[in-house]
Amino acid sequence: MTTIAQKFGIEQALKQLGVHDINAGTSTGNQYFASGEVLESYSPVDGQLIAKVSITTPEEYQKVMQAATQSFQTFRRIPAPKRGEYVRQFGDKLRQNKEALGKLVSYEMGKSLQEGYGEVQEMIDICDFAVGLSRQLHGLTMHSERPGHRMYEQYHSLGIVGIISAFNFPVAVWAWNTALAWICGDVCIWKPSEKTPLCGIACQNIIAEVLKENNLPEGISCLINGEATVAEMMTKDARIPLISATGSTRMGKIVAQTVAARLGKTLLELGGNNAIIVTPDADIKMTIIGAVFGAVGTAGQRCTSTRRLIIHESIYDTVKQALTSAYKQIRIGNPLDENNHVGPIIDKKSVTQYQQALEKIITEGGKLIVPGGVLTGEGYESGCYVQPAIAEVENSFEIVQSETFAPILYLIKYSGTLENAIALQNGVAQGLSSAIMTNNLREAELFLSVAGSDCGISNVNIGTSGAEIGGAFGGEKETGGGRESGSDAWKVYMRRQTNTINYTTSLPLSQGIKFDLD
Repeated sequence: MTTIAQKFGIEQALKQLGVHDINAGTSTGNQYFASGEVLESYSPVDGQLIAKVSITTPEEYQKVMQAATQSFQTFRRIPAPKRGEYVRQFGDKLRQNKEALGKLVSYEMGKSLQEGYGEVQEMIDICDFAVGLSRQLHGLTMHSERPGHRMYEQYHSLGIVGIISAFNFPVAVWAWNTALAWICGDVCIWKPSEKTPLCGIACQNIIAEVLKENNLPEGISCLINGEATVAEMMTKDARIPLISATGSTRMGKIVAQTVAARLGKTLLELGGNNAIIVTPDADIKMTIIGAVFGAVGTAGQRCTSTRRLIIHESIYDTVKQALTSAYKQIRIGNPLDENNHVGPIIDKKSVTQYQQALEKIITEGGKLIVPGGVLTGEGYESGCYVQPAIAEVENSFEIVQSETFAPILYLIKYSGTLENAIALQNGVAQGLSSAIMTNNLREAELFLSVAGSDCGISNVNIGTSGAEIGGAFGGEKETGGGRESGSDAWKVYMRRQTNTINYTTSLPLSQGIKFDLD
């Protein structure tokens, strides 16, 4: 019988990316280390074991740190535009491997094949952005109060950047960090999610080719694998000035406290509880498209997934009916088959959390209008396929206030003015992404004003997910406050230095202070 891996070219993709029959999981460039303990990577698509990856030992971690530390001394001295050239070459390698890597992302993580390709395209896009940025790492000049003095500030390479990424974007978030860190002159150590280790090894293999072809130190890009205890080696290590961590708010709080205890820096991208406000002036067709993709895309496992739909009472029933009809059209199945809209969620533990959330909705007094449930039978043997659900709830429900990483959409009714809807939108602990659907200019501007959405991302007439790399990505409150990707996010990967130059023969002090000596 032909397996899914054979039918959709997964085995060929694994060979192309060098992640077939592997047992190593710790790497400095081309050099891999293998310990006794292993992670087993199972695909949520069909439940099959893809490969085993070694868990990084403390001894191997020290080798990684030594390689990274030594490599930084060389890499930071290379001019930034030249570092940008290496990132350009990495982007070209990604273009050559887009199909293979996109398939691996889809098969190991479970997102649709189009989303897998899209994730690799994000990597390519951030490389293009970083290449241009490598010639624009600017500072500022300022006027000194002292005659004959010049003041300016500049940015220097920070050092080693530790990256902890999540399973839902197993390659793109790493690229957001590394592409910028590399053009800033930093070196990187990456711990990918223990649920998607093969994606990490594939990316490491690709960048290792660039390093080798340019005779660059291997420690510019390092890889470690394992669960939380492996990540702790980085978060506790004072040799790593910046930890960039993506994941749950619970995880982020642990990372933040650990790194802060040693006065290190963190870039945190944590939980979301994203809402779309639908006003009486909304385009209903656009609303349904944005809400459905936002709620069920990546099986509801994006940090920017639409969790809440806050609908004005005058159009509530119309929107509810349209959503219910749209959900009947969703095709759930093998994500490598492009006829399907939605694939599996990541593992059976997540399936259990999904089921518990549905039960809690009822316990708290909510109503399931699209009931959801776990899918069984042919094509669903992995046990990770679930039906997207829609529930009528109150914003104050405990289950609504938390983030469930699954395709569950909450409908919340509001009455009166837009200010009431904004209060509901902001009335959660998280502050990542938000949107409003309206053709009313005043409503749109109020939503974007200081009295509007309190999220890091606020959109008008598009959904909550699908951010472009040109803008800074991140959120407020329990989302962590970090910013990645575009705009001036590069500054977090560098240290700022203020410089004052005296080109006179006297030494006047600032603030008019006198300190005369014979």
